[in-house]
Amino acid sequence: MSVNVIELIRSALPEAVVRQLSNCLGLPPEATAKVVNAASPALVAGLLNRCATLDGARALFATILGQEVNADIGEQLPRIFASTTGVTQLSSTGRQLLEHTFERRIDGLSDAVSMQTGVPAHATHAVTGIAGSILMGVLKRHLLAQQGNIGQLPTLLGQQLPAIAPHLNDGLTTVLGLGSASAFVNAVGLHVRAVSAHFERPAAAPAPARDAAEPAPSASAAAAAPAAQTVREVRYGGPKAKHWFGVVALSALLGAVAAMLTWVALAYCPSAVNFLGRNAVAATAPTITAGPSADTPDVAAQSASEARPDDAASTTGRIEPQASAAVKDSRLIVAVDKHGKPTITATVQNVAEKSVLLNALTARFGAGNFNADITVDDNNNTKAADWLAHVDALLPLMQTPGAEMKIGGTRVELSGAAADAKAGWTDRLKALFGASYQVSAFGAARATHEAQAQVAQTQRAQRQATKAQAHAQ
Repeated sequence: MSVNVIELIRSALPEAVVRQLSNCLGLPPEATAKVVNAASPALVAGLLNRCATLDGARALFATILGQEVNADIGEQLPRIFASTTGVTQLSSTGRQLLEHTFERRIDGLSDAVSMQTGVPAHATHAVTGIAGSILMGVLKRHLLAQQGNIGQLPTLLGQQLPAIAPHLNDGLTTVLGLGSASAFVNAVGLHVRAVSAHFERPAAAPAPARDAAEPAPSASAAAAAPAAQTVREVRYGGPKAKHWFGVVALSALLGAVAAMLTWVALAYCPSAVNFLGRNAVAATAPTITAGPSADTPDVAAQSASEARPDDAASTTGRIEPQASAAVKDSRLIVAVDKHGKPTITATVQNVAEKSVLLNALTARFGAGNFNADITVDDNNNTKAADWLAHVDALLPLMQTPGAEMKIGGTRVELSGAAADAKAGWTDRLKALFGASYQVSAFGAARATHEAQAQVAQTQRAQRQATKAQAHAQ
């Protein structure tokens, strides 16, 4: 079942396909190939690290055979790379698969590849995701063709170590959480072989009883036995019955003490009633979890019944904001220098939206001819960037020297050269976005007027404060 996975990736990316992908990304073919050659060994190392544990190997095997992985990716790449949309979707799928597998963001790997190859980071982000999709696809195709089982996956990836080791360095392995390259290469092979051996011999058969005359096992066999059992799942059977009895008794005792203290508080301290009422909701859940107490539920019910309705409502109101954070608008800020080179700052909902924006900018300006700082909201608290549907129409504004634009949700604010009435951008964007968007221009005259008004207001406030202070004295 031995095969060179790196060669499988390269065979899926012949020169014509690399050139096709490069055209979509606005990169020279040599730069695209350089990113693939740098990222692929690191991605294989990440998969190899997952196979160093039993649970990791199981999870990786399930991911590779999942519906999200395309076993026919090699034949379909020319069709996928025929459009920017296909490139974006394939990159997004690959990044999601890799981040699910590695249990971490892969932006660090993309940035490391960018630093080592000199290719812009937005391009390495896209190519790394594409390389991940291809890697998963060729592995799935090979496993299906060979009818491989879960035990053969660690073996297959372990065989890649000699091919990838010369291309690994500390910069690549560290961002994947693998430690130094040399330590990883020296240690991972042993762990992967142990995992593979466990799946091939999942459980040892019980040894038959020996006769008294049967010779004892040799010392070498006795020493080998522990080594064969180094990888073994350990299951915890839970506490014994006597332990449960002790827990129940302790819970009952604590419940009785709590009930007595509550009764004393209610009888001799009326102000405690309101306190218990306000905290009845929070107190009930931990009491039930602690154990099957006979007295505590009655006390919780009494406290809840005595709580005022407005207290309960205020309690609910305090908990609600902690459960879900407010959803923010996506945003886009554009500033063009006097030479027509734009700087774009944006916050979008997901990686797919980031790729759409980067691909549009690269296709228009070319790699290295713009600055972009695009943030993806990891907390899923950002609305979808609806303005991305009009990004092609916004590109001419982004190359107008001195133009500035800010989009926040459905509000569009123009300034600088974009706010000049002669340029007509205000009317053009109103027609482009429609009535659902509010488009406004912020010119120099308006800025001066508002600044003067702000200064006058501040001076009036200071005079009023001075008069009030003098009157008080």
